[in-house]
Amino acid sequence: MPLLVTILFSAVGALADYFLKLASSKPTPWTSWQFVVGLLLYGSTAFGWLYVMKHMKLAVVGVVYTAAMLVLLALIGYFFFGEKLTLREWAGIGLALAAVALLSDMH
Repeated sequence: MPLLVTILFSAVGALADYFLKLASSKPTPWTSWQFVVGLLLYGSTAFGWLYVMKHMKLAVVGVVYTAAMLVLLALIGYFFFGEKLTLREWAGIGLALAAVALLSDMH
């Protein structure tokens, strides 16, 4: 369950990043509604992180969160902002997923 919560909150963080990306294109990003939504989404994850950190090693939380964010943000960039990934970036995502497999304590 903590692993699923980590991935869920990675998705919420990626959604927050989506709104912050939208805010960054505004003339006054700090006062845009997109910035406020991104900020609220990030803040909302604090409750879940307390649960996750109680049940998982911090190193594992960090790797799972980072790998999930890499994949989710790459997908958001591709589908919503027209960003393309290079072969090197795909390799980096693959290595991040390999790190999750190596650090996961699945028994």
